[in-house]
Amino acid sequence: MSAHTDRHENAVARYFEAWNARDPEALAKAVTAAWAADGRYTDPLADVRGHEQIAAVIAAAHARFPGFAFRLAGAVDGHHDTARFSWELVSEADGSAPVAGSDVITVDGQDRITAVLGFLDRVPAGA
Repeated sequence: MSAHTDRHENAVARYFEAWNARDPEALAKAVTAAWAADGRYTDPLADVRGHEQIAAVIAAAHARFPGFAFRLAGAVDGHHDTARFSWELVSEADGSAPVAGSDVITVDGQDRITAVLGFLDRVPAGA
């Protein structure tokens, strides 16, 4: 069980590195490290595949919420090739977290993400 937990926690850590990368070069590198080449990201606002499209979704989130960072909210729960976790989008200025969600990921044999199914649990009005 520990090997699975480490595997999932490491994949989720790389996922957050990508979501928190702001520089285009760092973002591209982090997405490549976290996702398989044909990886997919799906949530209520996006359905994309591949490193470039995933990086574009992340860059758009940073453009919409400048000065915010994504953080894990709770523990990573995983088994086999699947993990689930919750997250918050936190203001670096005041610590508020107006956006929160839960994601389910699947990983390949190299522990790169092949798919993300994202759910938005808390979204401010007008966002």
